[in-house]
Amino acid sequence: MGLAVLAFALAWPVPIVLARAAWPARAPGTALALWQAIALSGGLSMIGALLAFGLTPFDDNVGVASSLLSGRVLNGPLPSATGALQLVSLGGALVLGAHLILSLVSTAVTTERERHRHRALVALLSSPVKGSPGTRVLDFPAPVAYCLPGVRSITVLTEGLVRVLDAAQLRAVLAHERAHLRQYHHLVLLAFKAWNSALPWFPIANRAEKAVALLVEMLADDDARREVDDSSLATAIAIVGSPWRDGDPAITAPATDDLIPQADPETLGARVSRLLNPPAALGRGARLVVLALSVALVAAPAAVLLRLL
Repeated sequence: MGLAVLAFALAWPVPIVLARAAWPARAPGTALALWQAIALSGGLSMIGALLAFGLTPFDDNVGVASSLLSGRVLNGPLPSATGALQLVSLGGALVLGAHLILSLVSTAVTTERERHRHRALVALLSSPVKGSPGTRVLDFPAPVAYCLPGVRSITVLTEGLVRVLDAAQLRAVLAHERAHLRQYHHLVLLAFKAWNSALPWFPIANRAEKAVALLVEMLADDDARREVDDSSLATAIAIVGSPWRDGDPAITAPATDDLIPQADPETLGARVSRLLNPPAALGRGARLVVLALSVALVAAPAAVLLRLL
């Protein structure tokens, strides 16, 4: 029962409250840890709740799940109290677990395939930047910057961006993109993209993906702020996020049309506002409480699952 309540809380009210809260902008790293704990704990709780209900007919359900899943239970009769609901619940736990894992694998494979194709096109259509290894300039009029993670990560700038930014602003953009690569933000985003793909009918999964995307941008901004002033970084973000119409012949070249990502205006606005009016950092005590809560959220369903398995 406890796992079912936790699963419901993490599937609906908790993510809504967190997505609307103002404090994550004051401690994006701490908020990101909490979002990851919510996602992981939510999945474990859903599987654990189904598994625990399915095992209720057993007097001692410690380790029974592994017996059921391995087929050893076929050597003897099921308990008399075992009904269709318990069997459906056990099957649902198995299917949900497999679905989440396969979604993660499928998303990772698809994403890597797209990045490989993207990398090949960038290598063909761009030129390297002298004195800046791993940075390439794409002949495209709109001001855009992004990174491609991999064994040999690439930071991509456009000619339009290089022309309009001054030295400090360009340094800010490079620091921001390299922070994404150094902190492996692509792996975090991949996990939430997989969660959203696995549960497309689940509005909270989409909300979580958007919230996490904003947090990793804020983390990269904080890293860039160590190299440049907030004003230069905010100006660079605003320029990079300046609107341009995909398909407009004035700014779109056929060969690069599908390479250039569009920025999210809402995310850009939140980032610029945070830089121009920096909020006070979240206190150390509050951060420790959130981190402790994150650990507890994952530990509770994990302990139940380990007992059942």
